[in-house]
Amino acid sequence: MKLLVAGASRVDAGKTTFTTGLVERTGVRAFKPRAGNDYWYDHDDYRQAIESGRLYGKDAERLAATSPGEVRPEAINPVHRLWLPTPGGGTGLLGREERAFAVDRVTDPEGGEGYVVNGTVGVPPAARNGLPLADAAVVESLPELNDLMANRHAPALSALGERVAAREAAVVESYSDIARPLSGLVPDAVAVVEPCRCRVYDGNRYVKACEVASGSAHEGRLEERVESVVGSTRRSLRRSDTDCCESSPD
Repeated sequence: MKLLVAGASRVDAGKTTFTTGLVERTGVRAFKPRAGNDYWYDHDDYRQAIESGRLYGKDAERLAATSPGEVRPEAINPVHRLWLPTPGGGTGLLGREERAFAVDRVTDPEGGEGYVVNGTVGVPPAARNGLPLADAAVVESLPELNDLMANRHAPALSALGERVAAREAAVVESYSDIARPLSGLVPDAVAVVEPCRCRVYDGNRYVKACEVASGSAHEGRLEERVESVVGSTRRSLRRSDTDCCESSPD
């Protein structure tokens, strides 16, 4: 069985808490295709990774530690993005208010790592010194980033999707409130979580809802948000007990 865990909100939905608990109980392998952390709000986690010459976040670290066997965060999380706060800096390359991406780490199927640097912002000195950025690709426009993501990010994510598909059972945790982190994956079921609540949807119908939901230009690509997809799914399922259920504590 393949289960996708998605969050009903951008931050603090409880995806990783839910996923690690599920992995501990079942012993299946967890994957987090995309992740990110913030230089300011996640500074301790950022420093821990950078000081070892790596770039990963606490969610991937927790999932790797919980998964069976010896697993590196980068092995289950091929794409990680470091964000920088940019107060008063406008919308920046990705159209984000007071927030800009600084560095992407992309891990290929063979385990090799490459980096992408936003040339319109300053990379923090610790990251500049701690990561192997001498050969990093530098982008200064959204079209440049989109082209590079098609050539680097997309193949890495596609390869992870093939690994997930080849397993008998797996849990895939999404990023932020993105509805579908692996476009080629059709999960058996989808758990949309938020604090004290979990809604479970049929995977095929959830994917169909993703396909009809309106995407928005975001983070260098068109993506569907969970709330838009869940709204479509609710209408198509008519809240049937067989295809959708909700669980919350008394």
